Formats: sequence, structure tokens, C-alpha cells
Amino acid sequence: MSALPAVILAGGLSTRMGGGNKALRMLAGETLLSRVIARLSPQCGRLAINANGEPEQFAEYGLPVIADGIGGFAGPLAGVLAGMEWAAAEGADSVVSVSVDTPFLPEDLVHRLREAAGRSGVAIAASPDDSGQLRDHPTCALWPVSLRGELHEALESGLHRIGQFAAAHDPGRAVFDSRPLDPFLNLNTPEDLARAARLV
Repeated sequence: MSALPAVILAGGLSTRMGGGNKALRMLAGETLLSRVIARLSPQCGRLAINANGEPEQFAEYGLPVIADGIGGFAGPLAGVLAGMEWAAAEGADSVVSVSVDTPFLPEDLVHRLREAAGRSGVAIAASPDDSGQLRDHPTCALWPVSLRGELHEALESGLHRIGQFAAAHDPGRAVFDSRPLDPFLNLNTPEDLARAARLV
């Protein structure tokens, strides 16, 4: 079974983090991007970074940097579309997406997503929250590249909620334990970053 390509979604504005490039924020001496690459690269084939702005800032990582094809910072769905188009050009039939602000990703994420794929080929990660309720993490997902035309139309029509697009395709779910640490803990604020540093 061939290794799937993956795209790291790093195209947001990081407003809750105080602006700037969240991917290059430091966590215990390493950037968030470095930590996500270290978690993801052993699990996948080719790897790309979805980011908008100056691609030179990622030059040291030696990975392709792909910008959103939809203007106006349309959110993670635009990054998923960019990843689909890149993966299709690479000859792949699916692509895995992850968010750059999830530095504790499971080491078997790609395998589990592949196993969980629904009839449409979409699979999303999920984990229980503190109350035990299952929460979806649709930025960490498996997407067939055959959906790229439909996704482009959805974005053009104003859809920007990644969970809504995933839910429309009867996704499978790869459910991960959230104890002792939720592997999909995402870092949105400086306080989140400080908490993660304590966890590291």
C-alpha cells in the first residue's frame, strides 16, 4: 500500500495568537511546524506546507509550500483544497491534512485514518473531551482528491466550515484516546502555548 501524501495547514492569520506566523512559534525549543513534521513525516509519503505570504520563511524545511488558490484567507478548507490539488498533481488519490497547531499528533494517525475511511473515502480524527463527549477534529483528516471540484464550488459559494464539508460526505471516524493528553490539543493562544510547554 503506497504512502499517502500529507499537507500541514499553516495558512491562517493567527489572530488569537497575537498575529504573525503561528507555524514558527517556539514550543520547548522547537517550532510548532518542526514538531508536526517530526510526528507526521514517518507516517506519510510526500509532505507539503500550506501557507500564504512569503514561502521563503519555510526554506529551511525543504518542503513544497503551497498557497491557497482561493483568496481572502478562506480558512482551513481552502488549505485542504490546495492540498488536494497538489496531491492530485503528484498522482495521489487521497491526501491527509493536519493543522500546524497540533504538536502532539498521534504517531499512527495516517494509518488509523486510512482504516476508518467511509464510503466516500473521507475520514476524520475524533477524541473524547473532558466530559467524555466525542469531538471531531476535521482539520486532521483524509480527503479523496476527487472531491476537489466539489470543494472548490463549495468555497466559491461561501462555505468555510471544514466540519460542515466533511459531514456532508458521511465520513468515517478514527477515534483516539484523550488520556492522559488529547493528541489533538490545538494551540490558539499564548496561554495555550505556555500550557503545552509545561506538558512537554
